[in-house]
Amino acid sequence: MNIGVPGKLAVGRVKYFGRHRGETLLTASDDGCVYGWETQSGRLLWKLGGHTGPVKFCRFSPDGCLFASTSCDCTIRLWDVARAKCLQVLKGHQRSVETVSFSPDSRQLASGGWDKRVMLWEVQSGQMLRLLLGHGDSVQSSDFSPSADCLATGSWDSTVRIWDLRDGTPKAFHRKLEGHSGNISCVCYSASGLLASGSWDKTIRIWKPQTASLLVQLKGHVTWVKSLAFSPNELWLVSAGYSRLVKVWDCNTGKCIETLKGILDVAHSCAFTPDGKLLVSGAAD
Repeated sequence: MNIGVPGKLAVGRVKYFGRHRGETLLTASDDGCVYGWETQSGRLLWKLGGHTGPVKFCRFSPDGCLFASTSCDCTIRLWDVARAKCLQVLKGHQRSVETVSFSPDSRQLASGGWDKRVMLWEVQSGQMLRLLLGHGDSVQSSDFSPSADCLATGSWDSTVRIWDLRDGTPKAFHRKLEGHSGNISCVCYSASGLLASGSWDKTIRIWKPQTASLLVQLKGHVTWVKSLAFSPNELWLVSAGYSRLVKVWDCNTGKCIETLKGILDVAHSCAFTPDGKLLVSGAAD
């Protein structure tokens, strides 16, 4: 439902955002709504209701036609971007859904949450394709590999798991990446297939997932790492900690090359625009 543009927006409730061709910004809010913004002007385009609990995460599909939102109401909603209309309500999780991600071809959707489950959905029909079990605690993050052969998930069991989605492989076959000493709060693939993970242990690890090998460990955050994003050219990795700081890292050297300040409250999320020219961060200020 399109509720319309409010006269005054409670920005303090905004938690996460995603991107759509660099032109529209999505924000998910504790008020149960998803907001769409024009990036150049900062103008609010729409406010969409429907969830009966706080919206935990939202993400655009790679083809830009859809976006998905997850909520404490245990559902995932699929929305049509052009009409700002809800197309599907996906039900199956038993507790709050914390993460959602689209496959590169936008045909499949992965979700995870507090029920420790990872679910794979067909976008067009809304049918659940696979139930992936193995994590010992809440699943907080997910991302498809660029080839769509694998899905990475991060959990509060302190592990990252790489699920093999190729036809003919066992449904539960996965590779476990261990090394973090705290909850995994975010995972992110690069365009070439490297995987970054951020944790409550205040560190970031960059992995070669095909061999489960650790390439580099990034240290510098004084609080837990909440969000990660590779630049399109893979030269930089940006990270937001549970603080007022956003850090930019050199992927080749593993060194922090910039610490961005000026955020009034906790930096919940960070992302590059598709052309890599802008870095956006979202906070509860």
